[in-house]
Amino acid sequence: MAEPLLELEAVTARYGPVEALRGISLSVGEGELVAVLGANGAGKTTTLRAVSGTVRRSGRIAFGGRSIVRRSPEAVARAGIAHVPEGRGTLTELSVRENLRLGAYARRDRGSFAEDERRVLGYFPQLAERGRQRAGTLSGGEQQMLALARALMLRPRLLLLDEPSLGLAPIVVASIFRTVRELNEKEGLSVLVVEQNAALALDASSRAYVLEVGRVAVDGPSADLQRDESVRRSYLGY
Repeated sequence: MAEPLLELEAVTARYGPVEALRGISLSVGEGELVAVLGANGAGKTTTLRAVSGTVRRSGRIAFGGRSIVRRSPEAVARAGIAHVPEGRGTLTELSVRENLRLGAYARRDRGSFAEDERRVLGYFPQLAERGRQRAGTLSGGEQQMLALARALMLRPRLLLLDEPSLGLAPIVVASIFRTVRELNEKEGLSVLVVEQNAALALDASSRAYVLEVGRVAVDGPSADLQRDESVRRSYLGY
């Protein structure tokens, strides 16, 4: 069996004295779309932060077979991991195009910006004609698209996507998830997505992990979790 692209083993993370992750183990294969589910406070967002290096963590985190647990967030990005945080993280005072340029900041090769911009905006035609528009004037859905487009400018091997549906209309959410699936299927982009909408995340992903109080409560193929009534009632809320 091929080595996973991303592998976490017994990972802990804390905010001061509060332990948010209590020995998380999970993996994402090359070209795989994996979901992380659970209630508020279960540790979903912290799991992504542990991977990207934006929270204190310990344990084993390997990407492409190499440990990244002691690397800075910038070094993790350079390794090929792009993180779209909850709340989008859009720089509202900058233009759409300036936000996209910032997405490529960690790349060593910056010579093909125009080509990458065309490729990325092909997935988000709503943004293509708004290059000079200030990001803060975009709708919530357009800002989420910009956050995703900015992350793709890194040319990542792995995308960490935190609560992409938060505060958005269902039709916008459906469009964003279609794009994520298209990137996964056409470009082979690996994705680890945290999502409150369990039904939506299970439809999109091949495997899923359900967290409970900083630990993995259950995991398996998404289709199996969808069919398991006890899992749905106890952990997924539908």
